[in-house]
Amino acid sequence: MTNDDIRAVTASVKAAGTSFYYGMKILPPARRHAMYGVYAFCRVVDDIADEDGPLPAKRAALDAWRGKIAAAFQGQSSDAITACLRAAIGAYELREADFLAIIDGMEMDAGDPIIAPDLATLDLYCDRVAAAVGRLSVRIFGEPSPAGQEVAFALGRALQLTNILRDVAEDAARGRLYLPREYLTETGTAPDPATILAAPALPVIATRVADMAAQNFTAAATAMARCNPRAMRPARLMAASYQPLLGILRAQNFTYTGPRARLPKWRKLALTARLLLP
Repeated sequence: MTNDDIRAVTASVKAAGTSFYYGMKILPPARRHAMYGVYAFCRVVDDIADEDGPLPAKRAALDAWRGKIAAAFQGQSSDAITACLRAAIGAYELREADFLAIIDGMEMDAGDPIIAPDLATLDLYCDRVAAAVGRLSVRIFGEPSPAGQEVAFALGRALQLTNILRDVAEDAARGRLYLPREYLTETGTAPDPATILAAPALPVIATRVADMAAQNFTAAATAMARCNPRAMRPARLMAASYQPLLGILRAQNFTYTGPRARLPKWRKLALTARLLLP
């Protein structure tokens, strides 16, 4: 990995306009560059899944990334992202299965829109697109222990379920609906993105998903207590940035007529300052 590779990946993450860029700046340079490499990888495969185009072309592009990941685990790289990943793989004993799980998750989104998955499929989706990222991340943070893996399992699900609740309206506009089929069926709600925002039972359904997310935030916090506190700083920051969104959504009774729920910038800064204290 060269300085040019680091600059290219860092610029890519910064250009994405995400708070992730600043959140990861709390890490030492080598760990930070590894996380930027993971983020850039996730961004590329996510863009493949979301772009317009035929499914065979998307699958071919995702398969190409499976090949790039396999090559990285053989010590080979073909671009700045794989160069950063190759270095991270050696430094932090990252696992190929986790990268492949992320690609598998993106492939779930690449085809026909996901509409009302059953609970088992929703959990698999959360594991692939979020918990797998967590499994890579906790190793880079410096916590490869079983407790660290528990953090990845629970926090990944908590973050993704919160994302799903926050983005119900945006997903519906794209013909997608990630709320679990069982909850829709039990309330007599049609699994239809076109009508979900007007469904009388939407607050009830969303509350059940929010309860699932809250349980996972609690489980993640319990596991973090058994981890190295310094290594868990980035994970605590992510949890603290997302968990309050559940309260905001509950206070709005899960109505989606206004702007997307978000944490005010001042509150994010206050959380960051508090979490960075020794």
